[in-house]
Amino acid sequence: MKKIVFTALLFITVTVFAQKKNLTMQDAVLGLATNLRVENLPLQWIPGENAYLENVKTGYGMAVVKNNLPALKADTIVRTTDFSDISFFPTLNWINQNQAWFQMLNKFYLWDRNTNQKQLIGEIAKDAENIFFDKNTHSVAYVLDNNLYLLKPDGSNVQITHDGKYEIVNGKSVHRDEFGINHGIFFSPKGNLLAFYRMDQSMVEDYPVIDWAPIPAVNHNVKYPFAGRTSHQVTLGVYNPQTGKTVFLKTGEPKDQYLTCVTWNPDEKSIYIAVLNRDQNHVRLNQYDVQTGELVRTLFEERDDKYVEPQKDLYFLPDGKEFLWWSQRDGFMHLYRYDLSGKLLNQVTKGDWLVNEIVGINKKKNELLITTTKDGAMEKHLYTVNWKTGKMNRIDTDPGYHNFVVNDEGTYAIDNWTNQSTPRKVDVLSVDKKFKKNLLTAADPLTGYNMPRVENLTIKAADGVTDLYGRLIYPASFDPAKKYPVVVYLYNGPHAQMNLNRFPASGNLWYDYMAQQGYVVWVMDGRGSSNRGLRFEQVIFRNLGDNEMEDQMKGVEYLKSLPFVDGERMGIHGWSYGGFMTTSFMLRKPDVFKVGVAGGPVLDWSMYEVMYGERYMDTPQSNPEGYSKNKLVGKADKLKGKLLLIHGTQDATVVWQHTVNFLRDAVSKGVQVDYFMYPGHEHNVRGKDRIHLMQKISDYFDLYLKK
Repeated sequence: MKKIVFTALLFITVTVFAQKKNLTMQDAVLGLATNLRVENLPLQWIPGENAYLENVKTGYGMAVVKNNLPALKADTIVRTTDFSDISFFPTLNWINQNQAWFQMLNKFYLWDRNTNQKQLIGEIAKDAENIFFDKNTHSVAYVLDNNLYLLKPDGSNVQITHDGKYEIVNGKSVHRDEFGINHGIFFSPKGNLLAFYRMDQSMVEDYPVIDWAPIPAVNHNVKYPFAGRTSHQVTLGVYNPQTGKTVFLKTGEPKDQYLTCVTWNPDEKSIYIAVLNRDQNHVRLNQYDVQTGELVRTLFEERDDKYVEPQKDLYFLPDGKEFLWWSQRDGFMHLYRYDLSGKLLNQVTKGDWLVNEIVGINKKKNELLITTTKDGAMEKHLYTVNWKTGKMNRIDTDPGYHNFVVNDEGTYAIDNWTNQSTPRKVDVLSVDKKFKKNLLTAADPLTGYNMPRVENLTIKAADGVTDLYGRLIYPASFDPAKKYPVVVYLYNGPHAQMNLNRFPASGNLWYDYMAQQGYVVWVMDGRGSSNRGLRFEQVIFRNLGDNEMEDQMKGVEYLKSLPFVDGERMGIHGWSYGGFMTTSFMLRKPDVFKVGVAGGPVLDWSMYEVMYGERYMDTPQSNPEGYSKNKLVGKADKLKGKLLLIHGTQDATVVWQHTVNFLRDAVSKGVQVDYFMYPGHEHNVRGKDRIHLMQKISDYFDLYLKK
């Protein structure tokens, strides 16, 4: 009898295991956004109330339900039937406890919670861009044909600028989205004035980007400021809706400087701008009078022998007489408290870790709510910090990567978090740690799949001191007696980190897919990458590729020490900076990898943009040796293995000419290189075509590594 039972259990176990399936390429590429999407619970707070809102499906359609804390009493405040005359249930953006605004196509509405009535503010052009709504005045600023417009509360549209054209851009992001810049419109705190970027790029060289879809093909020029060449010129205008006049701030010479961290003074009388020189090693925090445009004062300056990189706006404290400045002056991104004269009052945070963001404030306790890497660079956690004393207190308790939305009073937080074994949890918790309620524990969408083992590892960098974090993904049906081919995926450039403690455990389902196909996959963040501090990043300065390759070689040495790794069958893949790194290995260390696949690679840094390129390399004129050393165009004859280059034909970030020039060099030297282009795609191949891309990459490794 026992034998029969044991046999039955064994049969069940084998059957369950046999039912485990592998990822398809579509699963691996699009699954987390489609059929393998992790359940989520988007929530928002009602201003001025200890209550959060959620959208709930009911028998009569959608409803917005208010949940009061700490009692969690639920009240429905709006239903689908309240908007029966419009085509879909709108997203409400709260202005205060009783008012919200929403947008339906190109029309803007106010909704009143007490009367349950909506009111049309007005409408804007259908092809408007860069749209900003001001909660105070209920005005809408937007850009049309590179000119700035304002929709007023009375429904009228006012054109603010009239010089917008291809060469002149108003109200949009400038400096190619570097320095944390992501928009170009700045309403004043009370909405009485409107500041905006004006970018003159008439002096910048045109670069052709060809649209190959029509017959004949059509050229669309873009302004591309190459490193060491002429850059654009930016100013900041301030428009007064009452007078209809615009004043431009007198930010001075040279005109190719960078205007960053634009912040209004709470009194609306002045604006602060972090003015960064083109060398990016000297920043001045300047205050300007918005009535005259004149410089009021320079509050302070920062210098660095490599580069200074301001990335965040000023954060004003409640009294309006003090502000916080973000700085990496001690090697890590921390907060510093200043008065309005520019006097440093205290360094608020300090340590060998960095502050990610300010997510809330408790005015009564003089406390900020911030997220930090204090508990490790692979995690993000919530802390309170007293801006006068620097005293800190961690609020959340679970290991992982946490994202927070905090109520106005800074007393409650919605914690949407994940780690390698937790697809997602959404909790609401009190900052005093006396209350915590789980609102969602998402199911694992990968249950039922034959997921490989993932191991987190720490190895020493090439300097022998610095810890580097890597991730080893084992073949799904791992046999320690076998020898497996390896795929190394890397980026290893600034502002990116591959390894974080979040779901999925591998970090990318394509890695799992390759492991299911019989590969060992290795991903490591070497020096130069993000989230480890300024000095960790700055080792790449003036010599891109050098230290990064030496660090990645430590990973290669570790892989070759493993008995199940076939050191003769190693491949490498990366995109953008990772494409540069991949090609660098294939040409500068040609005996390491048998196969490389480089997507959108920078192959000549003198052909990359001014802002990013000159920060990390200086100019080609001042650093000719550095530019020459890491210039990969001209080194095609160094190739020994198989190399596949991939590029989008509409790429205006790493222009197509990088790989075209490399192919010309390969042809002239009789070197065979594989090449594929993606018509219509820009710097990244997105959407369903990405399945084709990743299949091509996988097939290339199969063809040359599985032999």
